[in-house]
Amino acid sequence: MWYSGGPRTPAAMPEHTSFLTYLLARFPALRENAHNVGLSFVGHHEVEYRGLEPIFMSLFVILLLAYLAGEARPSLRQLDEAVVPEDKLTLRTFFEAFFGFFYNMAKDVMGPANAKRYFPLIGGSAAFIFFSNAMGMIPGFSPPTSSLNVTLGCAALVFIAFNYYGIKENGWAYIAHLAGPKWYLAPLIFPIEVISTCIRPVTLSIRLMVNMAVDHLVGSIFLGLVAVLLPIPLAFLALIIVAVQTLVFCLLTSIYIGLATEKHDHGEHAEHGAGHGHPAAAH
Repeated sequence: MWYSGGPRTPAAMPEHTSFLTYLLARFPALRENAHNVGLSFVGHHEVEYRGLEPIFMSLFVILLLAYLAGEARPSLRQLDEAVVPEDKLTLRTFFEAFFGFFYNMAKDVMGPANAKRYFPLIGGSAAFIFFSNAMGMIPGFSPPTSSLNVTLGCAALVFIAFNYYGIKENGWAYIAHLAGPKWYLAPLIFPIEVISTCIRPVTLSIRLMVNMAVDHLVGSIFLGLVAVLLPIPLAFLALIIVAVQTLVFCLLTSIYIGLATEKHDHGEHAEHGAGHGHPAAAH
């Protein structure tokens, strides 16, 4: 927006979008030196103090998870007591139900052996994304997953991981199966498959970021308009969105890892087609 005296910030732009940016604004040294963090991953522009919010919120979620894991670990290490289910919701029962759900999902997608082998990535992604999404339900907090820099970082990690797992399990066959069942089709199929594989982290990151950003924006608007009673059903809707987006991200991650790590028999692939583990089946 411009006026006769030069450029200015639009009046609709809020000065503080959360408690974190408000606290950062109270410390001039942090506010003025925010650009020393470096350039943003998306856009490669200098980071202002508002741009530090997703970084600090991500670190806060990681520290929170580490603390909760430390609190739950002693009860889980007591095997005699851990096998007996508790009759009330505790930190231990929450983690058992939470990770048990995503482990069973991974087991259904890629089989018990692969689910156990690759669950650290799937379970870690589920915990980080769920708690990050849930931050948006707390007034004054902003979910780090509403930033494309954060979601693209999560998706890039998944992209690197499933390609690494695929090459580790299948070697050259993982690259060769992208060329299709017949060598003379390779010039046509290989570029399509490479583009299809490379676009996966983009779709993962944008889907998660857009849904969480819109959910947080709508919740903030209604909370500002009506602070009593009306936000309650919206909170239940937000909780559903938080859970569904976590499920979608981890389900797609499991599918990508499962497709990459299954054994690629080029001859068998020629007979049965893309229905047997071809990456295009994920789309």
